[in-house]
Amino acid sequence: MLQPANVRHLALLRSLIRQGAADGSFDRDLGADSSVAEEFFAKLKRALVTGYFVEDIGSGKLATVAVPGYVFWPDDRHSGMPPVGFGLFRSIDGTGYELWLAGLDLSARGGGQGRALLASLFATPPGQKTYIVRVQRDSRYIEALQRILTEFGFTAIGDTTQLRWFLHCDAPEAFALRVQSAVDKQVAIN
Repeated sequence: MLQPANVRHLALLRSLIRQGAADGSFDRDLGADSSVAEEFFAKLKRALVTGYFVEDIGSGKLATVAVPGYVFWPDDRHSGMPPVGFGLFRSIDGTGYELWLAGLDLSARGGGQGRALLASLFATPPGQKTYIVRVQRDSRYIEALQRILTEFGFTAIGDTTQLRWFLHCDAPEAFALRVQSAVDKQVAIN
């Protein structure tokens, strides 16, 4: 079961992101009390309040980027229990979305819960237009995630320094070429 994420879920997301960072599934800097982590969580809070990030897209230009998100319970009856997972999407050029962050509490992993989380997320409106997923290369779950993402139509297209990139088979051709070029050149895309 999914519900839209909002600022009331910030503590949960912070906890799951820090847990994932300690586990290697997210940038390890997010698991520490650092200026990088505090800046990230401040941006995340703004995104949960407004639904948008403001990002520097190069040359000092700023862009507003949609960041819809959801929290996840493993069944249809959450019975007052807190969510055990989440997913946040990030708009890419108004063409589609990246599944930007997704996480599942360590205690809920196994038994198909990760697959259920991804199935729920990819069934949402932004999920249906998700063309990119990036996974930390040193995550101990990368092989399992790669198998699951393949089931949802994603193919690994290459690695950058820290990330393995996946592209969906329905990605528009021009978009797919741009993403592949970015991976090949080891540059970020907005």
